[in-house]
Amino acid sequence: MSGWKRAVSEVRADVCAARDRDPAAQGVSTVEILSSWAGVQALLAHRAAHALLRAGVPVAPRVIAYVTRVVTGVEIHPAAVIGREFFIDHGAGVVIGETAVVGDRVTLYQGVTLGGTGFQRGKRHPTLGDDVTVGSGAKLLGPIAIGDGAKVGANTVVVEDVPPGATVVGNPGHLVRVEGRRVEGPDADWIHLPDPIAEAIKSLSGRLADVERRLAELDGNGAAGEGQAEISPRTGRSPAGG
Repeated sequence: MSGWKRAVSEVRADVCAARDRDPAAQGVSTVEILSSWAGVQALLAHRAAHALLRAGVPVAPRVIAYVTRVVTGVEIHPAAVIGREFFIDHGAGVVIGETAVVGDRVTLYQGVTLGGTGFQRGKRHPTLGDDVTVGSGAKLLGPIAIGDGAKVGANTVVVEDVPPGATVVGNPGHLVRVEGRRVEGPDADWIHLPDPIAEAIKSLSGRLADVERRLAELDGNGAAGEGQAEISPRTGRSPAGG
């Protein structure tokens, strides 16, 4: 009976997580979330498959995982360990590997991969702490650790450990801050995060153009440096939205 109580508790927590973190789920009934939210369906199927795997039941866990992938577009290996109040937004293209460990209150957006690298055995997938948010299209690869409360920007590739409370963007992922402060909250704008490397390249390009203009003035050749594309900050509405 305790097992059933735990299962019911997990289902309630997963539905509450979807309702809390998905604006589209506001005012939607529990039945509708269970029947039409792919991320929630994939998670519930995984919990069943994981329980069967731990009980030593052959074949069935992998069959459940395969059917779930076909139906929802989310692939979670039956052996992956998933914490409470886990939420996958949209879900399409999410892949969670065999030795991945996901903490409590974690949020993943579409296209996220918690994958391995190479053909090594043993622990080869990421471990995510509690309250981690991973933006759409991000790839977390290898047996890395993502600290509690960390944020991973959209399309970021992470191959090294991320400290608790940090925000990472880019390829490879590197730490960033917005206006000197950590990025807060699972509903932050994960598309328009700053990239310090890109900013440094822009600054370097501007300084190089200035040096070339000065050299042109000293040489008396005003045509020097003409035709060089100037890198300027993007203005106006981003085609990525927001």
